[in-house]
Amino acid sequence: MTGNETRVLVVEDEPTIARAVADRLAAEGFAVEVAGDGPSAVERAHAFEPHLIVLDVMLPGFDGLEVCRRVQAERPVPVLMLTARDDETDLLVGLGVGADDYVTKPFSMRELVARIRAVLRRVERPAMDAAGGGAVRVGELEVDERARRVRRDGREVHLTPTEFDLLTCLLRNRGAVLTRAVLLEQVWDWADASGTRVVDSHVKALRRKLGQGLIRTVHGVGYSLEVVS
Repeated sequence: MTGNETRVLVVEDEPTIARAVADRLAAEGFAVEVAGDGPSAVERAHAFEPHLIVLDVMLPGFDGLEVCRRVQAERPVPVLMLTARDDETDLLVGLGVGADDYVTKPFSMRELVARIRAVLRRVERPAMDAAGGGAVRVGELEVDERARRVRRDGREVHLTPTEFDLLTCLLRNRGAVLTRAVLLEQVWDWADASGTRVVDSHVKALRRKLGQGLIRTVHGVGYSLEVVS
């Protein structure tokens, strides 16, 4: 999914930022449309059917969290959130409503493009990963990599593509402790280990959806999926 095949919707109410992001993405070969408020973002997402949405949190009309909820309810689509608020609660709420990743303002265009490409690679990866086996059970949790479905106590749990990839990475290495740098490389396709907070935020989002006892924090090292006998 490269070049003009890939449609990106940029939702940003600051015209200068929206124009700069749209121009850079167009120069990178993406087909880009722009929306400046919540209602028009939902409308454009329906008509444009983007492969990815770059979504500001603070918007007129209604905010980016509500945009994400409404868009995801209609058609699951990867979302990269832009936020000027560096508050962990806000970031967890964004991840909880279906965002796959976030970038905190101010950001560099180079970082933004790299994060967009990493999210898109993760979306394409399920077809390659489908060769894996069937469902795997860990305690009350059942993970089906082929169907990309997760059930807890028989009930379906909705995970974003990033959350699912993080869970399966831990699952494939259950019992081992994976550092944040390793998780960034394997799940986010980042060679740069400067974004370790994104790992922590996604782990917290997973714990909120799957329960607190599944993923163990090894302080100063990383995370491990508990082995349940």
